Amino acid sequence: MNIKSTVATLSILSALSFGAFAADSISADQAQSRQSLGTVSIGAVASSPMDMRAELNKKAEEQGASSYRIIEARTGDNWHATAELYK
Repeated sequence: MNIKSTVATLSILSALSFGAFAADSISADQAQSRQSLGTVSIGAVASSPMDMRAELNKKAEEQGASSYRIIEARTGDNWHATAELYK
C-alpha cells in the first residue's frame, strides 16, 4: 500500500472515530493558516489505524498542539506515522 492510500485510509478511519480527543486531524489546506509546532513520529507492532490516531492525539496534546496533519504513514508488520503539529 502506498503512502497516499495509507494516509487516505487513516483520514477516513479518523472521521469514524467515536472517541473524544484534544487535538483534531486536519487537511493540508487547513494547515496553511496555522502555526507549526514541529513533528512527532510513532510506531507500533500489530496495531490498528485507530490505535495510531489515538497515539498521535496523545503526543499532540503532550506538545500543546490543537491539531495535527499526518505527513507520512507506512504499513506492514509494523506501523509508522509522522504528523506535523499545529497551534
